[in-house]
Amino acid sequence: MGYSIGGLNVGFIEILKVIFLGIVQGITEWLPVSSTGHMILVEEFLTFSYSSEFREIFLVVIQFGSILAVVLLFWNKLFPFQFKGGFKVEMEKIQLWLKIAVACLPAAVIGILFDDIIDELFFNYQTVATMLILYGILFIIVENFNKQRRPRINNLSQITFKLAMMIGIFQVLAIIPGTSRSGATIVGGILLGMSRYVASEFTFFLAVPVMFGASLLRIIRLGLDFTTAEWITLGVGTFTAFIVSIFAIKFLLSYIKRNDFKPFGYYRILLGIIVFAYFMFM
Repeated sequence: MGYSIGGLNVGFIEILKVIFLGIVQGITEWLPVSSTGHMILVEEFLTFSYSSEFREIFLVVIQFGSILAVVLLFWNKLFPFQFKGGFKVEMEKIQLWLKIAVACLPAAVIGILFDDIIDELFFNYQTVATMLILYGILFIIVENFNKQRRPRINNLSQITFKLAMMIGIFQVLAIIPGTSRSGATIVGGILLGMSRYVASEFTFFLAVPVMFGASLLRIIRLGLDFTTAEWITLGVGTFTAFIVSIFAIKFLLSYIKRNDFKPFGYYRILLGIIVFAYFMFM
């Protein structure tokens, strides 16, 4: 069974797979649970009828949906130009973007220099499962430690350039698959004295240039020579990731106002055990 779009027959089952992958991307990109760990398991049970090259580009391109969700939700905090009552530049927002750029530098340098080497050495289920469990334990330890402390940074404007660079160093840890970019930067932010809310917000903002840059590099390398069916697949996946990301981001920001990250730590440990068990005994 399939759908006819512009005279093209698109398989119903393939569309469901694309939607499911978009949902997984939209949720796991923002919650500190590792999108890589989930995608590894999902890909074991969902097989694309497309080539492995297209699958790789698909998983990269749908990240644009997640980026657009951040831009939409935080437009007023991120867009520095105002046109009401005459043109105006809000320097506080320009400074925020400069801090985001500083925080992105460490991961950008390491990623550009060692991306292929890191994928070759660490993109395997053993590394992913180990990082899931390790950072799950770290979340629990950090939250227990954080109970005795009051955050010093409760507003984005209080983030200094030095602090932004330190957050960027934590983000480098996420280059190892299974770590979770949001998990590494949120844990880092909390340890450096940021409130959970501010650490999470800054993590979302960092995702815009980081994910856009990583996606653009992969697209340049692999190209955009797609069939009509592949373009439809990319569109459905990206739109799904966009919608789901909006709800995931809103959920996390609402959740952390009253709760800590320990449940995510326990979830990561459980998922890591499942990944180990599945590949060891399959």
